[in-house]
Amino acid sequence: MNIDAISADSLERMADLVRQQHSSLDTMLLSPVGEFQSRAVTLATLMREVTDCLAEDFLHRPAQDFPMLYFACGKARVGSTALSNLFGMTGMPSYYQPLKAILRDALVGRPLTPWVIPSASDEPHIFSKETIGPYVLAESLFNPLQLLVEAGYPRHRLHLIMLDREPASSLASWLEKLISRAPEDTLLRHYVVAALSAARVAGYAQQQGVPVTHYVYEVSKEALSSVRVLFDRLGLSSSFTENAVTSWREPGSVQANNARVIFPSEATIYKVPNLHTSDSAYRYQRRATGSVSEAQLEILERCGVNDAYRASVAACVRDLGLNAAISAHLFGDWFAEAA
Repeated sequence: MNIDAISADSLERMADLVRQQHSSLDTMLLSPVGEFQSRAVTLATLMREVTDCLAEDFLHRPAQDFPMLYFACGKARVGSTALSNLFGMTGMPSYYQPLKAILRDALVGRPLTPWVIPSASDEPHIFSKETIGPYVLAESLFNPLQLLVEAGYPRHRLHLIMLDREPASSLASWLEKLISRAPEDTLLRHYVVAALSAARVAGYAQQQGVPVTHYVYEVSKEALSSVRVLFDRLGLSSSFTENAVTSWREPGSVQANNARVIFPSEATIYKVPNLHTSDSAYRYQRRATGSVSEAQLEILERCGVNDAYRASVAACVRDLGLNAAISAHLFGDWFAEAA
């Protein structure tokens, strides 16, 4: 079965397969998609190729040489880039989706370059973020944490930060920011798949004994207190500073002062104008949802995307120890529904 040929009418069935973690997802043939994917290939093949590439560096390292990796992951457009800047502002090396960059090279048959991480003796802590989606189904189905574990990154040197964002807001961001790269129906389909695939990453972490902290974007409405709690939870209290949250740069400046964000080399097709908002601090950015139709909102509910977000809210409240009053303030009706 060629899943790139699935009609819109079967989106719910596709969502069911993702929720069930059905083995057919690994073996279905993924067809070429313009400049994003030039080869017909299965997800299993892509995962193996990227894993083998990572293992070129990982398998030659003793366990004690791996830095503690705080690994943030979620569907695309959940505030992960702002979080990357935040961690970079603490002085920690902060990597911008290095695994997806390797996957994207694999999609077009380019030679793969391993992600070479620093020695723990030089950098005891590093941060990396990966997002699921948006342009092709392989990006919307891949499990970046699985790549790390199977390539040999020691489980005890990993902490997964599971990201999420209110579904209509993040879908609106996909539709408004990415429409120059993919049609609306494709973005909607990949959004549903990516949102549900993210839950698979958290489940995989639990199976592998990797600690998980759920951090939902809406907690950034109270940025300073939520980041402080996050760093406490990660064992990084000594790295937390208020300036890392509140004082990035002068508005309009291109880069954050002293941020150690490390970007991969990627093809021009991935350089989307105005993809990221320039800001002078880590803060909540409200997204208008007028671009999302009632029919699309109904699809989110029917396909289980809203349920996945409710589960994320409940897990975030638990992991960050938020009380009922602050949870209601941050999440509104979603908190009541998740309780």
